Amino acid sequence: MRCPQCGAQTYRNIGGNHVCPRCAYGSSSPNALMRQGSSQLERGNLEVASPVANRLVAADNDFGFRLLAELVKEDSNKNVFVSPSIVAIALAMTYNGAEGTTKQAMAETLAVEGMSLQEVNEGNAALRTALESPDPKVQLAIANSLWGQKDIVFKPDFMQRNTNYYGAKVASLDFSDPNALPTINGWVKEQTNGKIDELVNEGDLVGAVLVLINAIHFKGMWRLQFDEGKTKEGPFTLPDGKQKQHPMMQQSGAYRYYEDKNFQALSLPYGEGRISMYIFLPARTVTLGQFQKELNTKNWEKWMSQFHEMGGDITLPRFKVEYEAVLAEALTALGMGVAFGGGANLHGICTGGAFISAVRHKTFVEVNEEGTEAAAAIAVSIAGEAIVHRFSMTVDRPFFCAICDSKTGAILFMGFIVEPS
Repeated sequence: MRCPQCGAQTYRNIGGNHVCPRCAYGSSSPNALMRQGSSQLERGNLEVASPVANRLVAADNDFGFRLLAELVKEDSNKNVFVSPSIVAIALAMTYNGAEGTTKQAMAETLAVEGMSLQEVNEGNAALRTALESPDPKVQLAIANSLWGQKDIVFKPDFMQRNTNYYGAKVASLDFSDPNALPTINGWVKEQTNGKIDELVNEGDLVGAVLVLINAIHFKGMWRLQFDEGKTKEGPFTLPDGKQKQHPMMQQSGAYRYYEDKNFQALSLPYGEGRISMYIFLPARTVTLGQFQKELNTKNWEKWMSQFHEMGGDITLPRFKVEYEAVLAEALTALGMGVAFGGGANLHGICTGGAFISAVRHKTFVEVNEEGTEAAAAIAVSIAGEAIVHRFSMTVDRPFFCAICDSKTGAILFMGFIVEPS
C-alpha cells in the first residue's frame, strides 16, 4: 500500500493501523506526529499576498540560477555564494528608471517580461512584507537605500516608486567628500550586522550620480542543533582530488530527503521550519559542473516536490565563506549589456540620462553547530550619461546549498562550496 504522505511503497498495516515505516505517517506517537507536522510545514504552498508576487518569486529564482551559472564559469574551483533575492531587488529598483531597449533587456534578464512596471514593484513590496519576521527563532532583515550625488536632479517618479515600494532610505552626499565612502559602507555594515563592512570602493563613486545599496541579513538556529561534542576532524575532498582535514559536524534524525542517480539532497530546517537550508551533494561519479548544468527553475521545482521524510545520518562540514563579485560581465552575458556604458537609456532616473557603471556584490555565510548566519549586499553605481530505509550523507566534497523560504518560495542565498574554510 502506498503512503499518502511520502508515497512510500512500504506503507502497511501494523497492529490494526496503517503506519508508514519510512515517515511514520499514521502513528500516534508524539515524535511521529511532530515529524508529520514539520513535514507538512516545510511542504507549504506559496502564500505571498498576490499571484503577481508568486510570479516574481519564480522570476527571481530563475534569474538567480542563470546568474550563478555565469559566475561559476569565471572560476569553477572557488566558492561562489550569492543572494539572488537581493541582486534582483537592486536591479528592479534600477529598472524603474530604464526606458526603451535598456528596459526591454533588463526585463528579459530579470525574467519579468510580460509584467508591467507596477506589477514588478507591487510584487517586490508584497514579497518584502511576506519575508518579514518569518519565525521567532529566525532573524531576517532586508534594507534598501539610494545615495545621490548632491545637486543632481532626480526624476520624482523614480524616487517615489523606490521609496513607496522598496522602503528605500534616501540620502544626498558629495561623492568627492572623503566622508562619503565610510558613510555608505557604515550603513552596509550596520544592516549586515557587521558581516560586510567594505562594499563600495573609491572607484565605484568616480563619476557616479547615484548608488543603490541593498542589504540582507539572516540568522537562524537549527531546529535540531548539532552536538558540538560530536564534531570531529575528517577528510574533505577538493576539486583537484586532494583531501584536507576539516571539522565535520554529525547528526542523526528524521529529515526531509530526496535522492536520484545524480545526487543526494537534504533539508535542514531553522526554528519552526519555514526557512531551511537545502544541501545537494552530487554523486561521486558526477562533477559539480555536471550538476550545475541541471540546476534550473524547472528541475528545482520538480526536486522540491519530491522531498519526503526519512530517518538518516548526516555529516556536514562546519564552514564560513566570504565572497565578492563584480557582476557587470555576468549581467552582460545574461543580456543586460546595453545598461552599461554610454548607450544605456536610464533617462527615468535623472535629467541628462544615465548608465550603470558598476555592480558589486558581497556575501557572507557561516554554518556551525548552532545554525547559520548569512549576509549579502549589492551596490549598483549609476553614472551620468540592476522497510525503514536509512540514508547516510557525508558531505565530504564540493556541494551546492541554498537557503529558502518555503512560504514564498524565495531563494534567499545559494552557492557552491568547493573548499570550506
